[in-house]
Amino acid sequence: MTLHQSTTRYLDGMTFEIEIDGFTLNIDTTPENGGDSSAPSPKKLLLGALAGCTGMDVVALLRKMRVEFSHFSMEVEAELGDEHPKQYEAFRLVYRITAAEEEREKIVKAITLSQERYCGVAAMYKQFASLNWTLELNPIMPV
Repeated sequence: MTLHQSTTRYLDGMTFEIEIDGFTLNIDTTPENGGDSSAPSPKKLLLGALAGCTGMDVVALLRKMRVEFSHFSMEVEAELGDEHPKQYEAFRLVYRITAAEEEREKIVKAITLSQERYCGVAAMYKQFASLNWTLELNPIMPV
């Protein structure tokens, strides 16, 4: 078993500094919750963790499949429940990639493998929320 560790230090107001593997990032909250919106909230960092995890998988798989692409981005939306403790109940992930139309099947396979086998963040989130995804393929025009 691998152990991961981070250190979090209170700064001021509702701002904290997190150190992970020598990298630092701040978290904060909105003014209505006592912060000043100087950094993302802890909960919203979960959206970036999901996109980062699956995105790395997809890029690695597309490279192995020798799929050429020129642009790749993801958008994550999450529905937050109303009851305390407020938790995300559903995630929607949109993969946007520019590649040849004939590569669509390989791209879908890479995304599916990430979602079903490799992305540990997605696997954890699926234990407490639904997770759906779509692909928006922007075709490269043949020269």
